[in-house]
Amino acid sequence: MARYFIDISFDGTNYHGWQIQPGAITVQEKLQEAISVLLRYEVEITGAGRTDAGVHAKKMIAHFDYSEELDCQQLTYKLNRFLPHDIVINNVYPVTDDMHARFSALTRTYYYYVMLRKDPFMVNYSYRLPFNVDFELMNTAASYLLQVDDFASFCKVHTDVKTTLCNVMKAEWIDDGDGHWHFEITANRFLRNMVRAVVGTLLDVGRGKITIDEFKAIVASRKRTSAGESVPAKALFLQDITY
Repeated sequence: MARYFIDISFDGTNYHGWQIQPGAITVQEKLQEAISVLLRYEVEITGAGRTDAGVHAKKMIAHFDYSEELDCQQLTYKLNRFLPHDIVINNVYPVTDDMHARFSALTRTYYYYVMLRKDPFMVNYSYRLPFNVDFELMNTAASYLLQVDDFASFCKVHTDVKTTLCNVMKAEWIDDGDGHWHFEITANRFLRNMVRAVVGTLLDVGRGKITIDEFKAIVASRKRTSAGESVPAKALFLQDITY
């Protein structure tokens, strides 16, 4: 059996996340069906992670195994003809058998977009802030995330994760100009709902609802109920994965 990686981009608006689940349309389901039809073989797709409903991906990696050598360029072309307009295959390429889309990943990077004013071209992909915030103060709070390793306070409750430990390597608010900003966060792994909860809590800092010391206490509490509300999914993008 040969193993192949798939580099995928998708708009998550119309999907109930990445992972296949009963009674809901997902990206993994659409992709798995498409490859199985084209190869005339029931394949199983394994993704690098799970994105929640409404979350987008500039770069998602998945893998599948197949018994024969494939023309990857031709398969990429056929998949893009077969799949709906909001799922794009950037590349299909062979990898060694020990490469795994999820477990071989070294880092994952997410962007969360916010805007300070109405923008009709970003309304579906950015969160318009209904209040003023201090981005410098939020960056001070965000830098603290690089000093801790337990993110239980930002993890959705009643999940099946074995550990809430993560190694965050970057957490920074970046000015994109003209009233647009994005929060960039890179880590070896992410917990379910983690980025949206982190952003929501940082916005509480930025609007003066909590102090930096209170933010640190929230992290130390390991209680999701102590952190801020999760921000809308529509503005979150899985930006990159490295191997």
